[in-house]
Amino acid sequence: MKLLIGVDGSPASFEAVRMAARLIDPACDQVSIYFSPAELHAGVVSKGPGVVDGVVTALFAEARGLLPLNDDAIVVISSSRHAAVGILEAAAGTKADLVVVGARGTGALKRLLLGSVSRAVVHGATIPVLVARGPAPPADRLRVMVCHKDASTAAVAGFAQQVQWPAVTEGRVIGVTESLLAGPLPEWLERRSVDPDTAAIAQAWEAEHESEVEALEEQLTAFQKTLPAAFHTHPPIVVEGNPGEKIIAAAEEQETDLILMGRAPNSPLTRWLIGSTSEAVLSHAHCSVLLVPVQG
Repeated sequence: MKLLIGVDGSPASFEAVRMAARLIDPACDQVSIYFSPAELHAGVVSKGPGVVDGVVTALFAEARGLLPLNDDAIVVISSSRHAAVGILEAAAGTKADLVVVGARGTGALKRLLLGSVSRAVVHGATIPVLVARGPAPPADRLRVMVCHKDASTAAVAGFAQQVQWPAVTEGRVIGVTESLLAGPLPEWLERRSVDPDTAAIAQAWEAEHESEVEALEEQLTAFQKTLPAAFHTHPPIVVEGNPGEKIIAAAEEQETDLILMGRAPNSPLTRWLIGSTSEAVLSHAHCSVLLVPVQG
């Protein structure tokens, strides 16, 4: 697998390098590290090209030291392009299979400030993108949650099979049922179920709900079999409600380090009007998120 990692010298970008290192197979993977000197602080740039070159060299050396690869498996790329544009161009030029960028936090203001680069890369990339958030997990643990959705199962499973998951990986699969009938019988209907007609509606509601849950459980079991062995140990997680909210809550409960999910193409207007599950998870999850694009 070929990875492209974008760095900017911030602690968050080096945590992204550490996270990427957990997914690297030293025997065969290759990594390109990208940095745009245009992102340097104006005070550094004003000191002249010699200082800039020294900072760039030190930055690349720091990033290389975090990767479990020989020097001949690492390429460094420096470009004057805007970071997001340069990362996307470098990914295409190196024929990368995965782009890795860092996120600085989950607060609304931090998302807005950082988001310009990471979001532009996510929405501009045609290959999977890992947005690393927070400290990388310890060496003895990697908890990964894979999200099921019919339209993205093939793409997500195909990418998961490319990754050399470490032996300490604890993989889980989650699916969300989100229909209007999702969830147990509502209180207002339960209170009125003494009426014969309403009781019939209540019974139909419960039957539909049970049918949806059973169908999803079967789909998750089948999906689990298409994933690497690391994801076969734990039973699938079935939850009901808003997909973004439920995935984020489950990830926190399971102390997940990485969420792996598909990203279907949608327009900025669609995202603004109704949002999207991947956008919600990317914005609000406490952990790293790896998005696999799905062809429309």
